[in-house]
Amino acid sequence: MTSNDQRDSGRARFSVHELALVGVSVLWGATFLIIHTAMDYVGPFTFVGVRFLVAGLLAAVIFARWLRGITRIEVTAGVAIGVVMALGYGLQTSGLQTVDSSMSGFITAFYVPLVPLMQWGFLRIRPRTMSFVGAGLAFLGLVLLGNPGAAGLQFGVGEWLTALSAIVFAGEIILISLFAGRVEFRRVTVVQLLVVGVVALIAAPVTGESSPTLDWRWIVPAIGLGVMSMLIQLAMNWAQRHVTATRATIIYSAEPVWAGVFGWLAGERLPWLALLGAGCVVAGVLVSELRPRRERPE
Repeated sequence: MTSNDQRDSGRARFSVHELALVGVSVLWGATFLIIHTAMDYVGPFTFVGVRFLVAGLLAAVIFARWLRGITRIEVTAGVAIGVVMALGYGLQTSGLQTVDSSMSGFITAFYVPLVPLMQWGFLRIRPRTMSFVGAGLAFLGLVLLGNPGAAGLQFGVGEWLTALSAIVFAGEIILISLFAGRVEFRRVTVVQLLVVGVVALIAAPVTGESSPTLDWRWIVPAIGLGVMSMLIQLAMNWAQRHVTATRATIIYSAEPVWAGVFGWLAGERLPWLALLGAGCVVAGVLVSELRPRRERPE
């Protein structure tokens, strides 16, 4: 074997499971602009409810034969993840009523460096040093995205709702990883998608949303994203059985970049300070997953 071959064999290659998560990040990036446009015609929780109910029903039809042997732990996992997802997507979609899709994508990305910190707080798994550095960079990015001035951050309600959704999404990643090795991923996918849809539709009138009018400009995106959501959650539950939460989050770090690309194509333009903040967020996401040489296993 030549020296070049040896170097090539030592390089990390994407597995099929990691490629599936790359596809997830691209789809996620595209959803921001679609949802932002649909929010002109429907309330956020109604949209989330219809979107995930479609996803759940489709998944139930496709994986009907796997549901016969569903276990208590699988129901518990699906309900827990589903409730967390309903809260996260409800907050994020509410924010997209007033926040550009590009801005929403970069704020949401803050969940990535939060994952190891929350694992430390809830699971007593101490993060690496670079996780703290990455979280600091990402927080600086959020401050710059907030256009700081004499009056403080210029975040509106939409931005704060999006930031809260990032915290919730970090919890979702941890929950999926906790249950992934103990459940059948098809069954859990069906349960969690149906739970998101039901919880969101119940929350819609509670949060003051009026009954929506039947308009294709939100119905078509909701159904389309429902199909996409089913594919995304299925891919996550399948792939994260073979990909660690840390490895998964670094792959997900491309999500805000894709959101920015799709937003730019739609004519959205962030000010230079926000662009600098966006760069810090992405850098923080990447840095948080770096492993210094002295910490690497042989």
